[in-house]
Amino acid sequence: MRIANPIYDVVFKYLMDDNRVAKLMISKIIGEEIESLEFQPQEQSVKVDRPTKKPDKAKASFTVYRLDFAAKIKTPDGHYRQVLIEIQKAKFPTDIMRFRRYLGQQYQSAKNIVDVETKKRKSAIPIVTIYFLGHKLDFINAPVIKVNRTYIDLATGENLVTKEEFIESLTHNSFVIQIPYLKDNRRNELEKLLSVFDQSLKESDHILNINEKDYPDKFSDIIRKLQKAMVDEEVQMTMEIEDEILAELEEKEREIESLAESLAKNKALLSEKDSKLFEKDSMLSEKDSMLLEKDSMLSQKDSMLSEKDNMLSEKDKEIAELKRLLGRK
Repeated sequence: MRIANPIYDVVFKYLMDDNRVAKLMISKIIGEEIESLEFQPQEQSVKVDRPTKKPDKAKASFTVYRLDFAAKIKTPDGHYRQVLIEIQKAKFPTDIMRFRRYLGQQYQSAKNIVDVETKKRKSAIPIVTIYFLGHKLDFINAPVIKVNRTYIDLATGENLVTKEEFIESLTHNSFVIQIPYLKDNRRNELEKLLSVFDQSLKESDHILNINEKDYPDKFSDIIRKLQKAMVDEEVQMTMEIEDEILAELEEKEREIESLAESLAKNKALLSEKDSKLFEKDSMLSEKDSMLLEKDSMLSQKDSMLSEKDNMLSEKDKEIAELKRLLGRK
């Protein structure tokens, strides 16, 4: 069965626009039942005009998404969570800082505050982050990683079960999904569900070829939605634009790396040049010192010669005086 590749922002948005699908996907990842979900699109979009195959239109306008998915969920116990999802196909040095900026914006946002009726005041909603990575982390090869906070009494080492609003509002749990490690991992329902992201199933960059029998019936809505995305002309065209933008970004990264290497080489050459100039200056300084010492020695020699001349002059005077005295006799 052929489906659209959900690693693309536009496909993922198309998928998560379905409330039932979004609830199923998020609840399986975070391991909590979701009573309700309020989708809060945070995408940054750019309108792009491209030629169309339709004869009656010269151009068609498409939206390219940089999706930052946000949803406010409510669990059966009445608690709220703000779920943030980032999906990143390629690895760029700027990824972490972009994630941090977006996370900081969510912590500051007034939208992430709810009224607490029992306390008659407003309270910050705890945040949960989910990262879909199209690349591998440096050391961990688990397909799905849960970063789960624990409260610990440092004196006794005891795990503290009771949750505190102060701590929950300032820290968060996180889930990291390494898409390259989804291949051949179908150990539980979550890994089976996430296998719709498995890039080893690619028929082309835009299309995955999956075996529908590998998925439980409860995931059929997800499969059907991705099938529809595959034949949606606007989705397909936007995927192509995403490819172009990604290729341009990768080219820019290569240019930046090349410039950085050139800059490093220039710095090394300048450093070597400075070192040689310093060595030359040291040699000139030593030469100047030797010349100064030589001048001092010459000056001392001249002084000694002058003193010798004075002594000889005195001797000449003494001899002349003796001759004069001898002449009188």
